[in-house]
Amino acid sequence: MGKISGYYIVPHPPIIIPQIGKGEEEKIKKTKESLIEVGRDIKNKSPKTIIIITPHGPIFRDAVALTNFPYIHGDFEKFGEREVELNFKIDTKLTQKIADYAKKYNVESLLIDEKSCRRYNIDKKLDHGAMVPLYFISKEYSEFQIIHITYGMLSKMSLYKFGMAIKEATESMDYDSIIIASGDLSHKLSSDGPYGYSKYGPEFDKNLIKLIKNMDVKGIFSMDKKLVNEAGECGLRSFYILFGSLEGIKAQSKLLSYEGSFGVGYCVFKIEGHEDKNSERFKEIEKLLKGSKNIKDEDMYVRLARESLEHYIKTGEYLPVPSYLPSEMLLNKHGVFVSLKKEGELRGCIGTISPTTENVALEIIRNAVEAGTNDPRFYPVDEDELDEIEYSVDVLMPPEKASIDMLDPKKYGVIVRKGFRTGLLLPDLEGVDTVSEQIKIALKKAKISEDEDYSIERFEVVRHR
Repeated sequence: MGKISGYYIVPHPPIIIPQIGKGEEEKIKKTKESLIEVGRDIKNKSPKTIIIITPHGPIFRDAVALTNFPYIHGDFEKFGEREVELNFKIDTKLTQKIADYAKKYNVESLLIDEKSCRRYNIDKKLDHGAMVPLYFISKEYSEFQIIHITYGMLSKMSLYKFGMAIKEATESMDYDSIIIASGDLSHKLSSDGPYGYSKYGPEFDKNLIKLIKNMDVKGIFSMDKKLVNEAGECGLRSFYILFGSLEGIKAQSKLLSYEGSFGVGYCVFKIEGHEDKNSERFKEIEKLLKGSKNIKDEDMYVRLARESLEHYIKTGEYLPVPSYLPSEMLLNKHGVFVSLKKEGELRGCIGTISPTTENVALEIIRNAVEAGTNDPRFYPVDEDELDEIEYSVDVLMPPEKASIDMLDPKKYGVIVRKGFRTGLLLPDLEGVDTVSEQIKIALKKAKISEDEDYSIERFEVVRHR
């Protein structure tokens, strides 16, 4: 029976490769030394397969990608270095096993082969998220094949379950593997860095490192969403999968190094552990994510939007109008917009300017389904995502004609019209602070040029969150 004999969290700065850094890599000397230490530790374990999770391979919104070629090649040409090349054999048998076990957990995965490369225009080369750590490992140990995984934009729970699938798949083999989660921390540690500075950057790195040191997996899964979004990280999803592969394991971590010399956080962790039959981490995280919304105190309008989308996705039918609704939702008619967010990012938004159904309740029921399944900017919401969706409902008051000097983007939404072309923008949106920004976005949505003769209307909303 096989097992995962080691777990590692590593960064992937191309500048750390001497041929690329040309001396600059000395500014992150501790990171370099830690990656060498990881290579030596892996040599001592002598695994047959190294499973590496990267953020820089082919990313899909609705699936985890697994490279399924017999061999894979990579170089650093895009970073100005053509001489350093890496070539590895893919463990296609274990790759297929992982995909099979993922099905057991209802987690979508895609095996990347010649057909999918042509279909999605995928570069078959190994990405730098995998190459940087594998470069240092190969210097110490080379008798291994790899599993190349690119995380998908799935829910936290789905990524955790995918890690559980990796664990079960490795246990079905007759050899040991190790798993590496490749990911940088905040990219916004310094104004001199390539991504600028955010006060959330250092705070994110400090908090995450503390949580990993304590192996506080629940804490990692419940990190403040604004902190995560503003930090500009690329590692969390890799880490979610790694922690899933630690399901049923009592683990201890060791921080080998942390540096932020180039305005990006680079941390190296080694994690080891032993089986814990009494572990209930999966149940705890599942409960945590399902309980992240306080449904007991939920606004009635928001509750209806949530129940509508959940009912439709699970049954394929519209929710009947519930009996608990107040009369105001059954007697009044208004246009309604339903907005969905996930991890602080928009996940869908559909609405009606004026009422199209008998009452506000039906308007919410219909538009919640539309926002979750028919917003052309997003793929349909999956059942596994439902626990992570946040809802808001805007009930539109009747619009009135207006001029530019009558607008206020914090108080009024705006409607622009030219013939059959109409563009609407809700009020009090993050990042929309001026009238000119509001008008510009509304015109773009309506495909009306700024020099055309268009009409303007304004409206107020009652927002429910």
